[in-house]
Amino acid sequence: MRKLSLLLTLLTITVLVVAQEVRPVKNVIVMIPDGTSVGVYSASRWYKFYNKMGDRLNIDPYFTGTVTTHSSNAPIGDSAPTGSTYATGVLQKTSNVAIHPEADPDNDIYPVDASRTYQPAATLLEASKILKNKAVGLVVTCEFPHATPADFSSHYHTRSAYNFIAPQMAYQNMDVMFGGGNGILTDDIKQHFRNNGTTLIQDDRNVLLNYNGNGKVWALFGDRALPYSIDRNPDKIPSLAEMTGKALEVLSKKENGFFLMIEGSQVDWAAHANDPIGIITEYIDFDDAVGKVMEFAEKDGNTAVVIMSDHGNSGFSIGSRDCPGYDKLSIHQLFEAVSKYKLSANGIEAILVNTKPENIKAEFKKYTGIDITDEELQLLLSSKNYKEGDYTKVGTSNNLAHNIVNILNSRTCFGFTTGGHTGEEVLLASYHPQGDILKGNVRNTEVNKYLQKVLGLDKSLQELSDEIFVKHTDVFAGQKFIVNKKDPEFPVLTIKKGKNTLEIRAFSSVAKLNGKPFDIGSVVVYIDKNDTFYLPKKLVEKL
Repeated sequence: MRKLSLLLTLLTITVLVVAQEVRPVKNVIVMIPDGTSVGVYSASRWYKFYNKMGDRLNIDPYFTGTVTTHSSNAPIGDSAPTGSTYATGVLQKTSNVAIHPEADPDNDIYPVDASRTYQPAATLLEASKILKNKAVGLVVTCEFPHATPADFSSHYHTRSAYNFIAPQMAYQNMDVMFGGGNGILTDDIKQHFRNNGTTLIQDDRNVLLNYNGNGKVWALFGDRALPYSIDRNPDKIPSLAEMTGKALEVLSKKENGFFLMIEGSQVDWAAHANDPIGIITEYIDFDDAVGKVMEFAEKDGNTAVVIMSDHGNSGFSIGSRDCPGYDKLSIHQLFEAVSKYKLSANGIEAILVNTKPENIKAEFKKYTGIDITDEELQLLLSSKNYKEGDYTKVGTSNNLAHNIVNILNSRTCFGFTTGGHTGEEVLLASYHPQGDILKGNVRNTEVNKYLQKVLGLDKSLQELSDEIFVKHTDVFAGQKFIVNKKDPEFPVLTIKKGKNTLEIRAFSSVAKLNGKPFDIGSVVVYIDKNDTFYLPKKLVEKL
């Protein structure tokens, strides 16, 4: 009887969320502190208090509930599928980026429509642009084709396939893209920017912050991701709050409003590394951006904001089994040591690899306040590699950053259960100028439904998907076409009818009719697993 009662209660809550009246607004902002567990908010708050930075977070007045976030076939999610669900409303498997997943009948948490496997799923960003003629943008601290920004602006079955994801993002013709990844830009992407009038700013903070144009603008810093906030040179690399402020300035000039996704990308990376000062300062950097957004939203009066992480990470806690007497531990015992750390473990690593062994003790103390022992010095010197290439394994392999983290954590009372993601609910914050907020415990798919309503979309994302992501064999059924794989990474679909020849390149939004380029209006996605182009069904009208 109790199980039946609980089921009915959950169904009632779900119906209330779906049926909730939500008045559309002009501007919609989604903010994602990647990999942020509940303990991160608590530690960041206490860290600020201990260091006389105030005792509250900017997000605090806006908490409204929690989100149950997961993949299609696993309760613990990865950034690619969980972010994609926020963006598309479609549950997805690990590594999927805004695409319908393969069915996994023995493990799927909810039924998966196998007939749609590999079909790209239209995102909120795409719908905002195509259906509402809004400006769109992304602001992140990772490299631009990393999982979460990719989730909102590209489609593929493998998140690491930057060579297929990056061009899609460029050909989305976004109004704003701020983050990292200069080393990922190709000549084709740069040429497209020249063709469509996009301003490209590279490694120049001052040029970005003084930008006052009305056109599309990309600003990228570093070869890949930006450094952690605590390691950042503030004269050369902007903070997330600075990039956010400039994005709001640029996008708010657009008369039809805008959709903007902002990610605090590297809270997650620091959590993978079990690096508490990295976690705390990365979250505070994100919270500073929250302050910018909420100041804008409340002043604007026509902007809604939804903030939630995509998953937990590391089981981060204040208190650990190595610190007995938990309720007797003073704030000094808990936060004095971490407050002396001037760099993240990655930042310390970058210094120590260029330091002579006899000087390592002095350098370590300079940035941490710690006098390391002879045994700890030998641990650092015995590290198998300078840097772990996979950021998700920094906390678990014998790399220098991992060994630095172990020394740092031995002086604190923070706990970690894993170097990977965790499956608990994440905190939800929501703001709507008329009070139509998202609240209670909601599923990640319900977050997407709410955002579709607040955007005022006149058709669902699935309906849009069925217009712009149709199999080429259906669009051009009965006609002669060939798939040219001379360039295996970027196949070209060619259709001939009478005197007309239509050429459609994979991962682009520009096609050619009789040799003349034209804008398709959305990106074309090619999936190698079924040798299929997914493109707008209206393209047949060109022939």
